[in-house]
Amino acid sequence: MADNNLFSLKIITPDRVFYEGSVSMVEFNTTEGEIGIYKKHVPTTVIVSPGILTITEEEGVREAALHAGFAEILQDEVVILAEIVEWPEEIDISRAQAAKERAEERLRTKTPETDILRAETALQRALARIHVIK
Repeated sequence: MADNNLFSLKIITPDRVFYEGSVSMVEFNTTEGEIGIYKKHVPTTVIVSPGILTITEEEGVREAALHAGFAEILQDEVVILAEIVEWPEEIDISRAQAAKERAEERLRTKTPETDILRAETALQRALARIHVIK
């Protein structure tokens, strides 16, 4: 029997359809904070911020690192247009750790030339990658 609480989730990056399926919930970060979406959510469009993407399927929960993009939320469908999304097995942990250390160093030793927003975003991306792997 089909679950009436499922809705369609599609995640698209510039180079692939990352995910397409029926889910009961999806969670991710937006510029306004973390959002959790169930079927019949109020229709809206949001800007995605770097963080953990959590997909709840009938089979269980899956996580990925989601970096940036936009999401269109409708009552029975969510479409995320993402810059980059990575499953844990696609992430190089040593590169993520090095990126984290570089971003922390930039923020710790900031100069007038330091792009703080860029360093903070790089740190968020690295932390998301590390979290998804662990």
